[in-house]
Amino acid sequence: MDAIMKAIQETGAQAVHPGYGFLSENNEFSRRLAEAGVQFIGPPEGAISAMGDKLMSKQIAKQAAVNIVPGFDGVVKDEDEAIGHAKDIGYPVMIKASAGGGGKGMRIAWNDDELREGFRLSTQEAASSFGDDRLLIEKFIDNPRHIEIQVLCDGHGNAVYLNERECSIQRRNQKVIEEAPSTFLDEKTRKAMGEQAVALAKAVKYQSAGTVEFLVDSKRNFYFLEMNTRLQVEHPITECITGIDLVHQMIRVAKGHPLSITQDDIGIDGWAVECRVYAEDPYKATFGLPSIGRLHKYSEPQHIPNVRVDSGITEGSEISIYYDPMISKLVTYGPTRQAALDTMKQALDSYIIRGVTHNISLLQDVLIHPRFIEGAITTNFLPEEYPDGFKGHQLTKQERLQLVSMASSILMKQSHKNRAFKNQTRIGCRESAPTCLGLIVTLDNQKISVQVQEIEDCYKVTMGDKTVTVSKNWSLGSDLLDLQVDNQSFSIQLISHDATGNLKIQFMGTSYALTIVPTEVAELESLMPEKKKPDVSKEVISPMPGKLFSLTVEVGQKVFEGQEVCIVEAMKMHNSLYAGRTGIVKAVHFGPSDSIGEGDIIIQLE
Repeated sequence: MDAIMKAIQETGAQAVHPGYGFLSENNEFSRRLAEAGVQFIGPPEGAISAMGDKLMSKQIAKQAAVNIVPGFDGVVKDEDEAIGHAKDIGYPVMIKASAGGGGKGMRIAWNDDELREGFRLSTQEAASSFGDDRLLIEKFIDNPRHIEIQVLCDGHGNAVYLNERECSIQRRNQKVIEEAPSTFLDEKTRKAMGEQAVALAKAVKYQSAGTVEFLVDSKRNFYFLEMNTRLQVEHPITECITGIDLVHQMIRVAKGHPLSITQDDIGIDGWAVECRVYAEDPYKATFGLPSIGRLHKYSEPQHIPNVRVDSGITEGSEISIYYDPMISKLVTYGPTRQAALDTMKQALDSYIIRGVTHNISLLQDVLIHPRFIEGAITTNFLPEEYPDGFKGHQLTKQERLQLVSMASSILMKQSHKNRAFKNQTRIGCRESAPTCLGLIVTLDNQKISVQVQEIEDCYKVTMGDKTVTVSKNWSLGSDLLDLQVDNQSFSIQLISHDATGNLKIQFMGTSYALTIVPTEVAELESLMPEKKKPDVSKEVISPMPGKLFSLTVEVGQKVFEGQEVCIVEAMKMHNSLYAGRTGIVKAVHFGPSDSIGEGDIIIQLE
């Protein structure tokens, strides 16, 4: 706040748009702006307070005849009281931070033990993120959809809804993929949800853009979840299908103008999809643990028509442990849902991010999942479809053939490039370059025998009884390789390639490690002994960079397999770490509040 107030003084700014971070719903910030005579581009303080408090917002929603989720209308004081209310409501229940948002301070509990642990973690997380550890408890609607309604209100009593956004693809209660409109709503339900959202906004004398979130069950019954008194991260998809610039409207309302649109002016034109691109490793924990580092190479797919990228970083930017791990919001638009999805898949393939681990592999895999394509999704989509966690895209036989053929063609082109010396026409190395190579490709510990032959305008690649052709009009120096395999187009990224034949290729969003060597080299390698993997079950290793929030063991203490031994805080989220085996604590290398890196050994057992 201090830094922004200083910037206002230096620039003479008349107004501040708070974006969609924590300050956008912070009353102290809006008060400081008012004291400085600066306009806050957002709702009035009363609306922020009323809707920011989950307990008060439920009471107001009930009075405004908005459908609400059954639960306890009050602050839950401790674990025992929470268990008592949970038994009255009936498991499963949701524990939520009263002042929360963004998925922080939220846990689902299916029994008493889970409720005790969830209450403790949610209390810590809420205090850390919001400075307010009050919790509420309500019925968890199993297998729901998360659908929200965008509202827009002015200071003259006018209010409209701008249709819905489907936000059901989530991990840790945070949205990952959103689309507008929803495949599930009919016009009757859309109208009913919109009218209730407007009724709630009017009940708190709302002004500016806001979002009312609902849970929707399989029979299209809907229940109020919360109201976000700010611009949403996913607002671009609403702008795409309505043609209305929400930020422009917020500025007009803040200036005191009445809305220039009525409900009859708002329709649905086309389809839009947003993917949240995070600096996260989607293979760890519950579909993503933060990744930090410097972006040594970064290129957004802005060259593709109907693509919008909202980001706050450039090549060379650093992703740190102190902020949300979102890199950008990638948005695509089309006349139909399929057109928007096809553009999104192309954009994800063309998005170059090097220096941090990212979640493009997960995003791409969800987009091609039959259940997502059908629109049969709920907030449980990820855990249901990836019960053992996300392992990357699982290649079909045809996709495996395509990947290996492209990788083999890369090696053939590299072998020719190695023999080419600029401005050295007398050296005859180019003429001695092979036109046919016998290779052994290793992918997922499986060895594949490949023959690559260069013909006039392509490479002919043979694996067993399968033969494909791969185009050759591409350059190894490009970050993005556009190839055709049997005239089917692919955009792949050659992430790394060394002299020993190790390649890393991003294909269909997932990075695959391959080793490609000539047949005679593979024969010699087969004689080499394999290196044994070290036993790490005696160590508790941090899976992410962050800060050690708490430590529950000490040297000499006996711990049991599966026992919680510490909590690591990263990007405002609390993550419990557990002992991998039973043993005695031999050493503790970090204490509470110490900074730790990914891979650091926190505790050793004997």
